[in-house]
Amino acid sequence: MAQTERTETRSEQEPLLSVENLQTAFFTDKEVIRAVDGISFDIRRGETVGIVGESGSGKSVTARSIMGLVDTPGRILDGSSIRFDGEELTDKTEKEYRNIRGGDIAMVFQDPLTSLNPVYSVGNQIKEALRLHQGMKGAQATEEAIDLLEAVGIPDASRRVKEYPHEFSGGMRQRAVIAMALACDPELLICDEPTTALDVTIQAQILELLDDLQEKRDLAIMFITHDMGVIAETSDRVNVMYAGEVVESAPVEELFANPRHPYTQGLLKSIPGNQPDADRLETIEGDVPTPNEPATYCRFEPRCPKAFDDCTRVHPEGVEVNADADDHTAACLLYPEDESREEAVAVHDRRGNDEEVTNE
Repeated sequence: MAQTERTETRSEQEPLLSVENLQTAFFTDKEVIRAVDGISFDIRRGETVGIVGESGSGKSVTARSIMGLVDTPGRILDGSSIRFDGEELTDKTEKEYRNIRGGDIAMVFQDPLTSLNPVYSVGNQIKEALRLHQGMKGAQATEEAIDLLEAVGIPDASRRVKEYPHEFSGGMRQRAVIAMALACDPELLICDEPTTALDVTIQAQILELLDDLQEKRDLAIMFITHDMGVIAETSDRVNVMYAGEVVESAPVEELFANPRHPYTQGLLKSIPGNQPDADRLETIEGDVPTPNEPATYCRFEPRCPKAFDDCTRVHPEGVEVNADADDHTAACLLYPEDESREEAVAVHDRRGNDEEVTNE
């Protein structure tokens, strides 16, 4: 089945994960850092949703919020909603969350060494996950651990299951971490930059592995990265994050063919090979700001080549880029593009005021 046909079928399904107005803040002595500031998105079964943006955009905090792993002094704010298979997660106790974390939702981190204990064999760590989440013990757990290592492409799994993390290469460790995640038989797999530390050959193998596992298990995958090339290869839909907010959201082919937000356009222009005739690789000047105050303006404005006066006083809301847009939104005052600039700004102004009234 073609990707577009699969996407159409999924769009008719109820979301497996539905995130609405997620706000995660860190309360320090000096300031409140709004690491995730009012983002919303859905993920359906068998779908891969990419979250992309520079470091500091809030991608990993989004993942940890979904997993219930936000450490003090951070917390998810009132009014946030994370619904998994129709069940609200934000009001669960830690004990209740523990049954979901690792079981229904599993996570693969960027550095596999943070997920693997160096003093236990890889097999023992997989068997511990099987014991906790599937009640398996003894020979049955050992056999399942071997099967999982084989499923993620580790050769001679019956021998490697007894080895320790330091005896595995970087790519093999990442495969082992994926096997641990699959031991819980999750419905949603969150991958937080799982290929960043790997060379391009191993990266390609891991991405192919995830694609195969998704097809066999009908996994929903949330894939976090700063690499637009990886997003193009893995995702059905893309959410572009900047300074704690989603600034553009679209099906992957639409986003790459017609990027609308100036930030997304900048990210795509910075990919080697996208500007073959240019003498130098284009960059986005400046850094991602620390979102330490309510967003009453466009946070990208200081770096934006298309900024105008209203960008400093009106907060852009996620709107359809035009009347014919097929599920393509951008949080930018330039849109809807089929309205005059004055009317487009007014659309954002009205939406922002409506949200303030609703929150009050």
